[in-house]
Amino acid sequence: MKPLPFEAGAAVGAPGSPLRIAMISEHASPLAPLGGRDSGGQNVYVAQVARHLGRLGHRVDVFTRRDSPTLPRVVELADGVRVIPVDAGPPAPLAKESLLPLMPAFTRVVAAHAVRERYDLAHANFFMSGLVAAELKRELGVPFAVTFHALGKVRRQHQGQADGFPDERFAIEERIVREADVIVAECPQDELDLMTLYSADPEKLVMVPCGFDPGEFWPGGRAEARAALGLGDGDRVILQLGRMVPRKGVDNVVRALARLPGDMRARLVVVGGESRRPDPALTPEIGRLMAVARDEGVADRVTFVGSRARGELRDYYVAADVFVSTPWYEPFGITPLEAMACGVPVIGANVGGIAHTVAHGETGYLVPPNDPDALAEKLALVLSQPRLARRLAQLGLQRVHAMFTWEKVAARLAVAFTAATGRRPAAAPTAAVATVDRGFDDLLAVLSRAKTCLRDDIVRAADLVSAAFARGGKVLVCGNGGSATDAQHFAAELVGRFLAPDRAALPVIALNADTAVLTAWANDVGYADVFARQVRAYGRPGDVVFGISTSGRSANVVAALKAARDCGLHTFALLGGTGGEAGDLADCALIVPSPDTQRIQEVHTLALHLICELVEARVTPLS
Repeated sequence: MKPLPFEAGAAVGAPGSPLRIAMISEHASPLAPLGGRDSGGQNVYVAQVARHLGRLGHRVDVFTRRDSPTLPRVVELADGVRVIPVDAGPPAPLAKESLLPLMPAFTRVVAAHAVRERYDLAHANFFMSGLVAAELKRELGVPFAVTFHALGKVRRQHQGQADGFPDERFAIEERIVREADVIVAECPQDELDLMTLYSADPEKLVMVPCGFDPGEFWPGGRAEARAALGLGDGDRVILQLGRMVPRKGVDNVVRALARLPGDMRARLVVVGGESRRPDPALTPEIGRLMAVARDEGVADRVTFVGSRARGELRDYYVAADVFVSTPWYEPFGITPLEAMACGVPVIGANVGGIAHTVAHGETGYLVPPNDPDALAEKLALVLSQPRLARRLAQLGLQRVHAMFTWEKVAARLAVAFTAATGRRPAAAPTAAVATVDRGFDDLLAVLSRAKTCLRDDIVRAADLVSAAFARGGKVLVCGNGGSATDAQHFAAELVGRFLAPDRAALPVIALNADTAVLTAWANDVGYADVFARQVRAYGRPGDVVFGISTSGRSANVVAALKAARDCGLHTFALLGGTGGEAGDLADCALIVPSPDTQRIQEVHTLALHLICELVEARVTPLS
């Protein structure tokens, strides 16, 4: 595989001259609702890659077939990104298997735009778009990259006669592989298939996975999500989300549900379909799955909800105890990434991209496709062991942020696209400057997400603390390392003053500040109980115990919150990642939506200052 010519994430494009990119996706429109027969991961990929290339400064026109007469001539998707519906065939939804004869008309429209716009490169998505791009190269000399999303020869191996595409597809794909300037493999299996089945030139291959957007998917807010969806807080919820087609293996999940131990009551929630109602007439696969559920005796424990808008999906992920995706063929699979980004452990089929994104035994489990017994075994394991589930979720969150954000995907694609045009990349910033820029950018992104998801929790936390002071109680606060400093900082601001100059001192005790108690107990007995011991000594009814932990897994903080619960005290926690066990023990938990310890601590500081400001505003009139 050809190495990228310079560091992914560096500035790309000739100095002062961004790329003009024609992105071609004949059937998968970034404007289409998701969950239907032909609306899924490719639609998300096209929309997100286009947007993020635009954020890098490139200009992107997305060409997709017009499937509605009401679509405007041009749709502005984002800054620098346009969607151009192409008139090819009737302006109505058509199955992608019927679109190949329409590609000559589609090509003529795109070519006319290419003459006017003078695109630097075309990026084809799927084999029919690859055919269009190959014709643009032949007629106009426009270099092109291709992301296949699925390969005909692999699809035929798995689907046999159910494959609705003609054999002509194989020859078209072989031509595209020969003529493309860049071939994007989405996972190691995709790369291997391209080389072994299509003789792809390794020098043209770059492996760039799919991704997720941290602005769309982050952990936390499970109770609120379940309440919004009408799910009981004590329910065990298994989630399946995606297109409703047989190869997705949803029937395998239904059968696994029936094989769970009799005392393990769990509910399967299935999101996807052609409409917001689970209508078998519109989505025949839902009708088939309903019949499977009846045959397996679990119809009362399977809920089909139909399709949902993109902005509604996070609630479903966050509400789940485990996410399952066990297709018997999957070129990549974006939904496992989104689930991990929401702090949910994933059980996936050991196929295609899922075998790459899910780290077996670390972020979830891989099972054979079409094996409900194996799936049921792993479901029972995850659902019966909350601590294991939390650990899988935390590691999954770290993995997706490290490897699978759309920002990283677009940066790597931009590197490959720039190289294909023969342009010289812009001078990258020095390593030191790049580190500084990345730190600011990462913090701004986390702050943006935190503002959305923590606003109400910060107010709740201030109310909890203020109420304790109003009834004559106090706050006991604890943490380790940097969180210990935060605990002392919080105590100092409220015992002293934050903004109000003339208020009474407020009773806050930082448990980690008493080094004599801390070291004696840790030395003689054990460090895991040093805060819990003080909670039992100092805590009185009406008090609040406040634990700070960037992971939510600090054993002594967790023990302190448990001791507070045992003593009937109120609990509050400032956390990060998935919240860990501490999140389950807090009456109010502020969970920063990031797996990055440094960014979590930085947001913790802001949250503490905001809580201090709100508490002062509430208690000052009482002074």
